[in-house]
Amino acid sequence: MGYILLVSERADEGEKFSKLFAFGKYEFEVLSDLTYIFDLVNVRVPDVIIFDLFSISVDFKGLLKKIRPLCENSALILNTDNTTADKELLKSANALINDGMNDDLILATISMNLRMKNSMERLSATNRDLADSLYRLNALYSTSSQFAGTLDKKKLINYMVEGIDKSLSFSLTSTLSFCTEDEPVLLINSLYDLSEEIIGALKLRAVLQYKSQYEGSNPPYEINSETLKVSKHIKYPANKFTFSLFQYDNMFASIKLGETLFGCVEIFKEAPFSAEDAKCFQTIAQQVILPLKSATLYQEIKETNLKLEKLERLKSEFISIVSHELRTPLTSIKNSLDILLSGKCGEINDAGNKFLDMAKRNVQRLSGIINDLLDLSKIEAGKMDFHFKKMNIHQVIDYVKNNLSLSAKGKGLVLSAEEAENLPDVNGDSQRLEQVLTHLDSNAIKFTPEGKHITIKSELKNAADISVHPYFQDEISKLKGNYIVVSVIDEGIGIAEKDLLHAFDKFAQIENSLSRKVGGSGLGLPIAKQLLEAHKGAIWCNSQLEKGSDFCFAIPVAE
Repeated sequence: MGYILLVSERADEGEKFSKLFAFGKYEFEVLSDLTYIFDLVNVRVPDVIIFDLFSISVDFKGLLKKIRPLCENSALILNTDNTTADKELLKSANALINDGMNDDLILATISMNLRMKNSMERLSATNRDLADSLYRLNALYSTSSQFAGTLDKKKLINYMVEGIDKSLSFSLTSTLSFCTEDEPVLLINSLYDLSEEIIGALKLRAVLQYKSQYEGSNPPYEINSETLKVSKHIKYPANKFTFSLFQYDNMFASIKLGETLFGCVEIFKEAPFSAEDAKCFQTIAQQVILPLKSATLYQEIKETNLKLEKLERLKSEFISIVSHELRTPLTSIKNSLDILLSGKCGEINDAGNKFLDMAKRNVQRLSGIINDLLDLSKIEAGKMDFHFKKMNIHQVIDYVKNNLSLSAKGKGLVLSAEEAENLPDVNGDSQRLEQVLTHLDSNAIKFTPEGKHITIKSELKNAADISVHPYFQDEISKLKGNYIVVSVIDEGIGIAEKDLLHAFDKFAQIENSLSRKVGGSGLGLPIAKQLLEAHKGAIWCNSQLEKGSDFCFAIPVAE
């Protein structure tokens, strides 16, 4: 049913329209007093307003200007003969009628304008709903982006509350959080200030809602409303909420993933929540769960890493202290054995000499293990000393070959060198490079059966021409330019392909009968790897079971 207002001072015109609408579906009223008209439209806006322009004494232009803000969606029809109409009124009019028009045409004109008005209102409502939906989607997208940008649990809860505020414009949120501090805390975000009694009531509601999540089972936290910590943020502290707050519409959501409860949130709003409001609220409460889970895991990883770092430091300190403490008695034992073997304490029979030699070899072996442990702890602590200078790799190879030839010969092995001529210098620490090559040659001697051959080879290569097993390709791909490549090639027991990747792991030793027989600390290759990294070089190996191994390292040519 439409509501029609006729503005006319002509009594006969009022009677005409009254009869016209008497049997129709319209409510009809006729007025001429401008003040009364204005008061009327403030109370109820007409669907159609008819200006009877034949009413000479009525200021229609002034009336239109006054009521137009209130009647934007009302249809305006002018009753005129086209000679009495003002141009400004004609611009605002939706239709024209005149005294000579028949009743059916007048009714049809009014009906058409009513339908048009209703269509415009539906379109306007649809546009408002669309704009509201777009705003909510934008708020949800913005909140999701914020969730993805942090692993701070406190920020995630704050972003959740901000997202709810943007989407729903709440009066108050009460969030019980188990993930932002070391203890459960009630986070209150309110438009207005709250009395202690209202805060107490909110605490009680939060505790009861929390316990309701664990009906029939024990909750992970024991909390009560008296001791629950509260953190509140008030937007307008000059005003205060009363207990009428609890008569507002409210919604509740738990922030839970499986058995893990991160918290729960309750929201209050004076205006009723719509179905879209509820959907948006639950969406935001669900969106924050996975980021909170990720943040929790991240925090656990950080804490675990800190513990591991502490354990690593303690381990390094322990190794360093124990190694230093072992060095002192070992030095005394070694000196005592040297004195006994020299005969300065009297003649020793053959059996005694045999046992003293055995003791001396084991003291030297133990001393080597201790030195490896000390070197490793120094490297890991960044305290290893390096003295770089321009040098030729031939000096290193010559020194190690001469030093280990006797040991190789004693085991029935041939140790030889094949060096390229006129190799350029490298910038290195000769003592540390000797240490690397000694480890490689010592391993070759240990794991090569009697009667076999070990070769130390040197050559100049461009990084692009160095061919390695795919396991080591990442290391070699970092090398650029020319390098001196030194290889220790043996005819020993070899290494299975599956074990190649672990050859340079700390304390690793490929398990077989010979490795168990020769023993060792398993630190030589890891130390060599880190010493070469300090030289901006690389180390790798190629091997086949029962066919021998090639352990190679590369040092950049000095500029």
